[in-house]
Amino acid sequence: MKRTSIFVVVCSLALLASGCGHDVYETAFAGKRESDAKYVGQAVGNFTADEWYPGGRLGTTLNVTEGCYEDETPAVGEMGLDRAFNLGEAAFERNFTINTAPFKGLGPAYLRTSCLDCHPGYGHGKRQDYYKAGYGNGYLLVIYHPADGANSDDGPYVAEVTGMPQTKAAAPFLPPIDEDRIVLDWVPVTAMESGLPMTFPDGEKYELIYPELSIPEAAFNTNPTPFQTGNKAVAFRLESTIGIIGTGLLDAIPEEDIKAQYQAEAPYVALNPAFWDKDANDFAATAWYTLAEGRFADGTPAPAGTKKLKRFTYAMTRASLQDGAGANAIWNITNVSRRDRPFLYTTKAWAKAMSENPEVIAAIQADPSSPYHADGTPEGIADAVLHLLDPSTNQFDNEWHNFEPEMGDDQYYNFLVWHRGLSIPRARDLNRPEVQRGKELFSEIGCASCHRPSWETKSDNYWAPAILDGKPLPRYEEQTIWPYTDMIQHRLFMKNGIHGSWCRTTPLWGRGLSKANTGAEDRLHDNRARNVVEAIMWHAYSKESDAYRSTEKFYYLSAEDRAAVVEFINAI
Repeated sequence: MKRTSIFVVVCSLALLASGCGHDVYETAFAGKRESDAKYVGQAVGNFTADEWYPGGRLGTTLNVTEGCYEDETPAVGEMGLDRAFNLGEAAFERNFTINTAPFKGLGPAYLRTSCLDCHPGYGHGKRQDYYKAGYGNGYLLVIYHPADGANSDDGPYVAEVTGMPQTKAAAPFLPPIDEDRIVLDWVPVTAMESGLPMTFPDGEKYELIYPELSIPEAAFNTNPTPFQTGNKAVAFRLESTIGIIGTGLLDAIPEEDIKAQYQAEAPYVALNPAFWDKDANDFAATAWYTLAEGRFADGTPAPAGTKKLKRFTYAMTRASLQDGAGANAIWNITNVSRRDRPFLYTTKAWAKAMSENPEVIAAIQADPSSPYHADGTPEGIADAVLHLLDPSTNQFDNEWHNFEPEMGDDQYYNFLVWHRGLSIPRARDLNRPEVQRGKELFSEIGCASCHRPSWETKSDNYWAPAILDGKPLPRYEEQTIWPYTDMIQHRLFMKNGIHGSWCRTTPLWGRGLSKANTGAEDRLHDNRARNVVEAIMWHAYSKESDAYRSTEKFYYLSAEDRAAVVEFINAI
């Protein structure tokens, strides 16, 4: 196969191949299963001995039962960080409240009361039929001004609500968005835009659905509303929370090796110009993230302004796990402040609306203990609300009311030990011929070019924020890991696709255990795919998809070979 096809093929499995199988595929090899216990750690068929340990020897748990997503890596124990890991786990699992220590500080506006709400069973969220900010709903709303003034996937975020929009608030405030007014519908695809039939050549059918989300202007408790700014067109998308297991190992992949991957792919597939300058054969200036003051794992100081390569989140907006989506979520999802996060995650438009709301002012006036009470007059209260809810006001040093940090330095350190210390479950069933056949096909049809199987971690000289004061985090030196991602973004051009069009290739490791751990096996960025096959076929919705040709190759496989690919994806 030409290398050009390999890269295009690869991408089609990139974001989707993370789900558990279609019923047909789950039963295709029924009755042929042999326990893998006696084979673990041995080379079998076309698998090496190391492939049983996707996270390397320091990052893999041998547990593959329900709850294995919660396990710490062997590195945590070897470094004596077990207690810190367990305390950090509590910060992830517990509900934050407004005033009750040690998990206090919720609000005034927030998305969820706990991390576990969005990551049930330590996975990502489950597909929802309606939007309510409760347990299991890992959806984040995406609200933006569509570039085409209609429903384009591209366009700038609105400024009136936060980038991860909030639908909850502590009394007496109103949430920036009234979630009771959000309407979510799942629409069946009746025909592929690409023209590919929705029946495989052997007669088996597949079905696809996509979300349509609408939020009326009346749902926004902001001044102005998004419908009054920008191009005055507002579009909506859903993004489910991203997987958290094994992310410390992804943080350990060296930047120079990721650069080599970009250089290998650039001649064959268009890469996001915001990350890769094709003419210079080097990273674009916008591929780098500017970090706050910190320190590297080897003790070298990292002054404020240190640059690191962006690699985390679908849009690859963050560089270090220690300043990534999870490290920030403990602040911005709950709005719980800490010493290095003295500002609220809010907007000026919400602060203004709350300062102008007579019911909010009256409730505060009736409560002299409120930090927003000021001099007790409506005018004084409105001024305090306007400024204390403003995202630019230092909550610990201002003229209205000085709050105290709500999360302590040690609490945050423990949380980062837990976050970087989450393991990857070992691979399963590599001894089975159908899994070995699936691996062969995965490579043959090009999936392994974007879903790059393995990386070397080398020194893992991670960056950590100054607030940690040099205390150690789990470290993964000289490990061979098997995440099945190229750490690069690609485009699929799905119906109502991901905001920004580009999405980082999803790591496939451990995803076959999703149903056992979370009760759900939904896949893709918004959980539209209910199984692996649906996820794969979404990559062929449009002929513009980077992955169209690879998905087309999957489409023309025999039923048994399609099942083998699914078995392989669920085994790794």
